[in-house]
Amino acid sequence: MKNNPSLKGLLIALTVFIFAFAVYYFFLAKKNYYLVDNPTPETYYYKINNGAEGIISGGQYVNVDLKKGKNSIKVFDQNKKLLYDSAFEVNKIRGLINIAHKDYYINRQYYGYNVKKDSLLLALDKTIIDGKPYFGGAKRFNKLYTEDFYYNVDEDYDKLIKNIDKVESRSKIFRKQDYLNYYKEYYKF
Repeated sequence: MKNNPSLKGLLIALTVFIFAFAVYYFFLAKKNYYLVDNPTPETYYYKINNGAEGIISGGQYVNVDLKKGKNSIKVFDQNKKLLYDSAFEVNKIRGLINIAHKDYYINRQYYGYNVKKDSLLLALDKTIIDGKPYFGGAKRFNKLYTEDFYYNVDEDYDKLIKNIDKVESRSKIFRKQDYLNYYKEYYKF
């Protein structure tokens, strides 16, 4: 076979492309998944879509498979007594099942150049938690299922988002105590 520079260039370009895709897929891509979360000290048993029985201990979260559209869940206490049988709708690629119906807070963090986070927080609504006001407009959530967030309870905010020309935001869902800890650490008023 002759020394063909065009073929060499094509093979090098394909190799670089495959390498770049592999780096993105294995190291940079954000995984999409659904969680069942239990912020309480109790243990729960559950069945999703009449599948295998799952168990979730206190303070634990578990990845689960859900299908788009209607899903059902049966939740049992530690004595395997039925607590509730419910249905929920899945539309997005990540979500959280609040098995204990406890309070969670969905917080929006802003990124961009010249973001004055303290003045921005003061301009947003206040959220009252245990009788105390918290700035930033975090939304309280205590229903069975939500998918209105970008980062799940087991993920952290990105420290830096590059190439932002304007102010952008990302939302994260927190357990109540985790949100209070985050607020105290991140915001200094």
